[in-house]
Amino acid sequence: MTIKAVIFDLDGTLVDSAPDLMLATNHVLSRLERRAITMDEVRSFVGHGARALIARGCAATGDAIDEKTLDFYFAEFLRFYEKNIAVDSVAFPGVIDLLRRCAASGLKMGVCTNKLEGLSVRLLQALDLAKYFGAVIGPDTINVAKPDPAPYLETMKRLGVPARQSIMIGDSETDILAARAAGVPVIGVTFGYTQKPVATYNPDYLVSHFDEVWDILKLRR
Repeated sequence: MTIKAVIFDLDGTLVDSAPDLMLATNHVLSRLERRAITMDEVRSFVGHGARALIARGCAATGDAIDEKTLDFYFAEFLRFYEKNIAVDSVAFPGVIDLLRRCAASGLKMGVCTNKLEGLSVRLLQALDLAKYFGAVIGPDTINVAKPDPAPYLETMKRLGVPARQSIMIGDSETDILAARAAGVPVIGVTFGYTQKPVATYNPDYLVSHFDEVWDILKLRR
């Protein structure tokens, strides 16, 4: 099937956002008088949204916290992160070249992420990437998160392209499962945020740099 749209995960795929996620998480942990978590820990905790990131950070540094306490510190995380969303976050190498190639060739592009929609748009705007995407879907957009396929299918609906004419690019099990559930091929990137190597989850393609993606897209056009 001819590919007419490319859908990207955000954190760990398009953008190396771990430094700023770590900063915000450690801000919360400092309020709880916990130790700071490391970059390696952040990279393994990301993927299911900020609430899960905070919960995992708390579990790794002491006793788990209850839902009411998590609500409070989730709000604190958001306040801090909104103000510091692109301090050290950068697009991964090769991202901008690929986005330009896709745009020039008429491919539509979207972002399907478990980062809140507003934060996702803010981050993309801060890095001058928002202009490439016709849709940005987060877990709050339709109140469903990956790996459920619904956010992916909503992304395709907003782009006006049948899901079967798309391909997903992601870095984690969540992305692979979402693509499988949506019935679309998936490219796994090896440099992202995941507890196990992304190859473990058997993506259709595996790349270690965005320079490798264009050749895959050409094969499917």
